Amino acid sequence: MNAAAAAVTVVGAVLTLAGVLFTARATTRAAQATARANQAAALAAAEPNQRAADLAAFQAIRTDMQEEISELREEQGRLRSLVRAFAVYVSDLTSQMRSHGIEPPAPPARVDEYNRTGV
Repeated sequence: MNAAAAAVTVVGAVLTLAGVLFTARATTRAAQATARANQAAALAAAEPNQRAADLAAFQAIRTDMQEEISELREEQGRLRSLVRAFAVYVSDLTSQMRSHGIEPPAPPARVDEYNRTGV
């Protein structure tokens, strides 16, 4: 084998090795880009499902809160009714005491405020 043929063989081998390395590097980068694209596609596909799950959770929380608010309003109404009943009862007792010549003690400031404002 002459020197020129050996040189061509060596150059050919080096170029082949460079081509293999370039192809391997390009393949690796292509695989990474494909993985990123697949991940982005999975996130995009999962978003509507996540939104639906979030909406369902929000609706459940809202329903629970509406029920609790309704219960609190009912309780508040019952307590207001009780306070009014006590106010009428105390007023009747006060009137009876005065009709028998007994001066009742002055009510606390909060009771006096309720009698004036109704709140």
